[in-house]
Amino acid sequence: MSVITRFAPSPTGFLHIGGARTALFNWLFAKHHGGEMLLRIEDTDRARSTEAAVTAIHEGLHWLGLDWQGEPISQFARAGRHAEVARQLLADGKAYHCYCSPEELAEMRELAKAEGRSTRYDGRWRERDPSDAPQGVDPVIRLKAPQAGATVVQDLVQGDVTVQNSEMDDMVLLRADSTPTYMLAVVVDDHDMNVSHVIRGDDHLTNAIRQRQIYDLMDWAAPEFAHIPLIHGADGAKLSKRHGALGVEAYRDMGILPAALRNYLLRLGWSHGDEEIIDTEQAIAWFDLDGVGKSPARFDVPRLESLNSHYIREMDEAELCALLAAQLTQEHGRALSDVEAARLPLALAALKERAKTVVELADKAGFLLDGRPLALEEKAAKLLLGEAPAILARAHATLSALDDWDLDALSEALRGLAEAEGLKLGKLAQPLRAALTGRNASPGIFEVLFFLGRQESLDRIGDHMA
Repeated sequence: MSVITRFAPSPTGFLHIGGARTALFNWLFAKHHGGEMLLRIEDTDRARSTEAAVTAIHEGLHWLGLDWQGEPISQFARAGRHAEVARQLLADGKAYHCYCSPEELAEMRELAKAEGRSTRYDGRWRERDPSDAPQGVDPVIRLKAPQAGATVVQDLVQGDVTVQNSEMDDMVLLRADSTPTYMLAVVVDDHDMNVSHVIRGDDHLTNAIRQRQIYDLMDWAAPEFAHIPLIHGADGAKLSKRHGALGVEAYRDMGILPAALRNYLLRLGWSHGDEEIIDTEQAIAWFDLDGVGKSPARFDVPRLESLNSHYIREMDEAELCALLAAQLTQEHGRALSDVEAARLPLALAALKERAKTVVELADKAGFLLDGRPLALEEKAAKLLLGEAPAILARAHATLSALDDWDLDALSEALRGLAEAEGLKLGKLAQPLRAALTGRNASPGIFEVLFFLGRQESLDRIGDHMA
């Protein structure tokens, strides 16, 4: 059997983190089995669906590195096909017209509630003669669901899920205005798209029971179902924005790398032994549904940032340099000069060691682009008071006399000056760091001088010496 999965988001907002993980699991499962992942936009909610959201979903998937086969399918565009199936069920005696008005349904529920009975639809039009139909009422089409026995979904993650048919009502397939319901549309689309495996959140588990009934009554083979546990916050509560339930584009803007986010999402609810760092090639080789757990995964932003820092350190330096240059260009609102761009490769190794995100990396690299006179952070300004200007003047004279401007020469010169002055190296390095970067924290002082180059370093020191 060819493996065909599908990712089917609703375009009512951004591609949120839970949806991104569902897409990743579908993509990995298809890749692992040599199959395909399809993309279906479930845009039947016309009031809330927007083209901007569709674009955000496409862009989010592309940024995350998840591709799909063929053109994306619009569920709304297939409404005619959905209605055709509903009417086929009606013609086969497996569905029926229901003429209940909204007021009648509300009254039915209120009475049942008052009598302590189930508020499910009571099937009052199931066997009723259509000649009893009231004038001027457009009916809905309801599924004539089985009333005896049980419906079973053999879920690849949750195991067998059984619901007694007596606990379910005859769901609406086609509304009075001839628009299909979600339950019908999903089944018809998955069947027509030859979807072999439906991998989605376990909040859809009850839907699978109802959808299985449609498959059975249509004599269609149902796909394999795999309902993965939802993502919770680090505190165990339902994931919300305060936990990090943001759109994928927000993580991009935070400076998270796609490879890091893929790795992190992979480990939310799936495991392979004790492996934590799993690149995409290895993930494709290992991923299968038997590694998915039943318990909710917990989303932890610090853990994501820690993983991201690993990917920053391991990233190809040319690629990372280009990413850093783009981030700096965006933040500074101008293109980097040739001199500034040349500083980035020199500084990258030192800057990336403690950076958790690309945004943080750009912040650490900001001093390489800052114009003179530097804006001083409060702590840096304090380091330039008192005897600091005089110390900087002597450092300027020492550095000006250097023939070579490399790390060894800079180290030897400043260590020699500190010894001659009777100063600890830190006492010399602190005002130098403040003058050179405008900050009280930076890479090592020799590296900073080397990155900036002779003239820029001497000019910045000169701005603050006595």
